[in-house]
Amino acid sequence: MKEETKKDSLKRLNYLIGHLQGVKKMLEEDRYCIEIIQQNQGVIAAIRKVNENILEEHFETCVSDAIKKGSEKEREKVLEELMEVFKRTK
Repeated sequence: MKEETKKDSLKRLNYLIGHLQGVKKMLEEDRYCIEIIQQNQGVIAAIRKVNENILEEHFETCVSDAIKKGSEKEREKVLEELMEVFKRTK
């Protein structure tokens, strides 16, 4: 993984940890349900962005290399992995 992607992902994950702690505190304080849901939606969006960044790099490196340089077995493997990832996102 490129250092830039790694740093960005770690930064976003650290933000998420703090955000989740804030949501937990909101629950403990019996805050208004819609406010909690809105905060959770922000967490979900941030997690999706982390995955999007990592997946984009995966396409640019691992998948691209397997298609260009790999054997048929390697190409099938990376494509199967991608299909499994997309099946789980439903």
